Amino acid sequence: MSWGKLLQPDLFLGSSILDLTPEMLRQQNLKGLVLDVDETLVPISMAETSPELHQWLQRLDRSMQVWLVSNNISQARISRIAKTLERPYILGARKPSRRKLRQAVEAMGLPVEQVAMVGDRLFTDVLAGNRLGMYTILVEPMVNPAKLKQRNLLRDLEVWLSQILGVTLVQGLPPQMQPIQQQSVTDPDKT
Repeated sequence: MSWGKLLQPDLFLGSSILDLTPEMLRQQNLKGLVLDVDETLVPISMAETSPELHQWLQRLDRSMQVWLVSNNISQARISRIAKTLERPYILGARKPSRRKLRQAVEAMGLPVEQVAMVGDRLFTDVLAGNRLGMYTILVEPMVNPAKLKQRNLLRDLEVWLSQILGVTLVQGLPPQMQPIQQQSVTDPDKT
Protein backbone atom coordinates (compact mmCIF):
# COMPACT_ATOMS: atom_id res chain seq x y z
CA MET A 1 0.00 0.00 0.00
CA SER A 2 1.37 3.44 -0.91
CA TRP A 3 2.16 6.12 1.66
CA GLY A 4 -0.58 8.27 0.16
CA LYS A 5 -3.17 5.57 0.82
CA LEU A 6 -1.85 4.85 4.31
CA LEU A 7 -2.16 8.53 5.23
CA GLN A 8 -5.54 9.14 3.56
CA PRO A 9 -8.32 9.44 6.14
CA ASP A 10 -11.67 7.95 5.20
CA LEU A 11 -13.27 11.12 6.53
CA PHE A 12 -11.71 14.55 7.07
CA LEU A 13 -14.10 16.39 9.33
CA GLY A 14 -12.54 19.84 8.94
CA SER A 15 -13.63 20.74 12.46
CA SER A 16 -13.32 19.33 15.96
CA ILE A 17 -14.58 15.94 17.07
CA LEU A 18 -17.65 17.66 18.51
CA ASP A 19 -19.07 17.90 14.97
CA LEU A 20 -18.88 14.13 14.41
CA THR A 21 -22.49 12.98 14.58
CA PRO A 22 -24.05 9.60 15.41
CA GLU A 23 -25.66 9.72 11.94
CA MET A 24 -22.23 9.93 10.27
CA LEU A 25 -21.09 6.91 12.24
CA ARG A 26 -24.24 4.90 11.47
CA GLN A 27 -23.88 5.65 7.74
CA GLN A 28 -20.51 3.92 7.82
CA ASN A 29 -21.84 0.98 9.91
CA LEU A 30 -19.50 1.86 12.77
CA LYS A 31 -20.15 0.38 16.19
CA GLY A 32 -16.96 1.38 17.99
CA LEU A 33 -14.60 4.33 18.28
CA VAL A 34 -10.98 4.52 19.31
CA LEU A 35 -10.29 8.13 20.25
CA ASP A 36 -6.94 9.85 20.52
CA VAL A 37 -6.80 12.05 23.62
CA ASP A 38 -4.35 14.95 23.38
CA GLU A 39 -5.69 17.66 21.06
CA THR A 40 -8.46 15.37 19.82
CA LEU A 41 -10.51 15.48 23.04
CA VAL A 42 -8.59 17.91 25.24
CA PRO A 43 -6.00 20.62 24.45
CA ILE A 44 -2.52 19.40 25.40
CA SER A 45 -2.07 22.24 27.89
CA MET A 46 -5.29 21.43 29.75
CA ALA A 47 -6.48 18.45 31.77
CA GLU A 48 -10.14 19.37 32.16
CA THR A 49 -12.74 17.97 29.80
CA SER A 50 -15.32 20.39 28.47
CA PRO A 51 -19.08 20.17 29.05
CA GLU A 52 -19.42 20.08 25.25
CA LEU A 53 -17.29 16.93 25.10
CA HIS A 54 -19.48 15.25 27.73
CA GLN A 55 -22.61 16.22 25.76
CA TRP A 56 -21.05 14.87 22.56
CA LEU A 57 -20.33 11.51 24.20
CA GLN A 58 -23.90 11.37 25.55
CA ARG A 59 -25.27 11.93 22.03
CA LEU A 60 -23.50 8.84 20.74
CA ASP A 61 -25.61 5.74 20.50
CA ARG A 62 -25.65 3.65 23.65
CA SER A 63 -24.51 0.78 21.44
CA MET A 64 -21.36 2.71 20.40
CA GLN A 65 -18.31 1.44 22.28
CA VAL A 66 -15.64 4.07 22.92
CA TRP A 67 -12.04 3.56 24.02
CA LEU A 68 -9.36 6.19 24.56
CA VAL A 69 -5.92 5.31 23.16
CA SER A 70 -3.10 7.79 23.66
CA ASN A 71 0.60 7.98 22.90
CA ASN A 72 0.93 10.00 26.10
CA ILE A 73 2.63 8.06 28.90
CA SER A 74 1.30 10.17 31.77
CA GLN A 75 -0.84 7.78 33.81
CA ALA A 76 -2.10 10.69 35.93
CA ARG A 77 -3.26 12.76 32.93
CA ILE A 78 -4.83 10.06 30.77
CA SER A 79 -6.46 8.15 33.64
CA ARG A 80 -7.97 11.39 34.97
CA ILE A 81 -9.45 12.26 31.57
CA ALA A 82 -10.70 8.68 31.05
CA LYS A 83 -12.24 8.57 34.53
CA THR A 84 -14.00 11.90 33.97
CA LEU A 85 -15.39 10.61 30.66
CA GLU A 86 -16.12 7.15 32.15
CA ARG A 87 -14.27 5.38 29.32
CA PRO A 88 -11.65 2.63 29.24
CA TYR A 89 -8.20 3.72 28.11
CA ILE A 90 -4.77 2.62 26.95
CA LEU A 91 -1.76 4.89 27.27
CA GLY A 92 1.73 4.72 25.75
CA ALA A 93 0.30 3.41 22.47
CA ARG A 94 3.27 4.43 20.32
CA LYS A 95 1.08 5.08 17.28
CA PRO A 96 1.56 4.45 14.38
CA SER A 97 2.12 1.04 15.97
CA ARG A 98 -1.05 -1.05 15.64
CA ARG A 99 -0.59 -3.13 18.78
CA LYS A 100 -2.55 -1.01 21.28
CA LEU A 101 -5.25 -0.20 18.72
CA ARG A 102 -5.70 -3.92 18.12
CA GLN A 103 -5.93 -4.43 21.89
CA ALA A 104 -8.77 -1.88 22.14
CA VAL A 105 -10.62 -3.34 19.14
CA GLU A 106 -10.33 -6.87 20.56
CA ALA A 107 -11.64 -5.65 23.93
CA MET A 108 -14.69 -4.28 22.10
CA GLY A 109 -15.33 -7.65 20.48
CA LEU A 110 -16.03 -6.00 17.12
CA PRO A 111 -14.66 -6.62 13.63
CA VAL A 112 -11.92 -4.07 12.91
CA GLU A 113 -13.87 -2.62 9.95
CA GLN A 114 -16.70 -1.61 12.33
CA VAL A 115 -14.37 0.50 14.47
CA ALA A 116 -13.10 3.99 13.63
CA MET A 117 -9.84 5.56 14.71
CA VAL A 118 -10.48 9.26 15.38
CA GLY A 119 -7.59 11.65 15.84
CA ASP A 120 -5.99 14.93 14.89
CA ARG A 121 -2.71 13.62 13.43
CA LEU A 122 -2.03 11.98 10.07
CA PHE A 123 1.29 10.30 10.89
CA THR A 124 0.09 8.75 14.14
CA ASP A 125 -3.69 8.34 14.33
CA VAL A 126 -4.64 7.97 10.65
CA LEU A 127 -1.57 5.93 9.75
CA ALA A 128 -2.08 3.51 12.67
CA GLY A 129 -5.79 3.11 11.94
CA ASN A 130 -5.25 2.53 8.23
CA ARG A 131 -2.49 0.00 8.90
CA LEU A 132 -4.94 -1.98 11.03
CA GLY A 133 -7.78 -1.71 8.50
CA MET A 134 -9.95 0.62 10.59
CA TYR A 135 -12.16 3.40 9.28
CA THR A 136 -10.14 6.58 9.91
CA ILE A 137 -11.43 10.04 10.79
CA LEU A 138 -9.17 13.10 10.90
CA VAL A 139 -10.42 16.01 12.99
CA GLU A 140 -9.06 19.47 13.64
CA PRO A 141 -7.16 19.67 16.93
CA MET A 142 -8.72 21.01 20.10
CA VAL A 143 -6.59 23.94 21.14
CA ASN A 144 -6.47 26.07 24.24
CA PRO A 145 -8.30 29.32 23.36
CA ALA A 146 -5.46 31.26 25.00
CA LYS A 147 -3.03 29.71 22.49
CA LEU A 148 -5.31 29.87 19.45
CA LYS A 149 -2.94 32.01 17.40
CA GLN A 150 0.02 29.66 17.82
CA ARG A 151 0.63 27.33 14.88
CA ASN A 152 1.29 23.63 15.33
CA LEU A 153 4.38 23.34 13.13
CA LEU A 154 4.56 19.54 13.37
CA ARG A 155 0.95 19.16 12.24
CA ASP A 156 1.52 21.68 9.43
CA LEU A 157 4.56 19.65 8.31
CA GLU A 158 2.50 16.42 8.37
CA VAL A 159 -0.21 17.99 6.20
CA TRP A 160 2.35 19.38 3.75
CA LEU A 161 4.19 16.03 3.46
CA SER A 162 0.97 14.06 3.11
CA GLN A 163 -0.20 16.30 0.27
CA ILE A 164 3.11 15.70 -1.53
CA LEU A 165 2.41 11.97 -1.12
CA GLY A 166 -1.04 12.36 -2.72
CA VAL A 167 -3.37 12.67 0.26
CA THR A 168 -6.55 14.64 -0.41
CA LEU A 169 -7.63 16.69 2.60
CA VAL A 170 -11.00 18.01 1.59
CA GLN A 171 -13.73 18.23 4.20
CA GLY A 172 -15.93 15.13 3.97
CA LEU A 173 -15.18 11.87 2.19
CA PRO A 174 -12.24 11.74 -0.25
CA PRO A 175 -13.32 12.04 -3.92
CA GLN A 176 -12.87 8.32 -4.61
CA MET A 177 -15.29 7.48 -1.76
CA GLN A 178 -18.01 10.00 -2.59
CA PRO A 179 -21.36 8.36 -3.31
CA ILE A 180 -22.25 8.36 -6.98
CA GLN A 181 -25.12 10.73 -7.62
CA GLN A 182 -27.86 9.13 -9.66
CA GLN A 183 -29.11 11.42 -12.34
CA SER A 184 -32.76 11.36 -13.09
CA VAL A 185 -33.46 10.63 -16.70
CA THR A 186 -36.67 12.12 -17.94
CA ASP A 187 -38.62 10.69 -20.81
CA PRO A 188 -38.68 13.39 -23.51
CA ASP A 189 -42.16 12.22 -24.59
CA LYS A 190 -43.59 12.99 -21.12
CA THR A 191 -42.45 16.60 -20.91
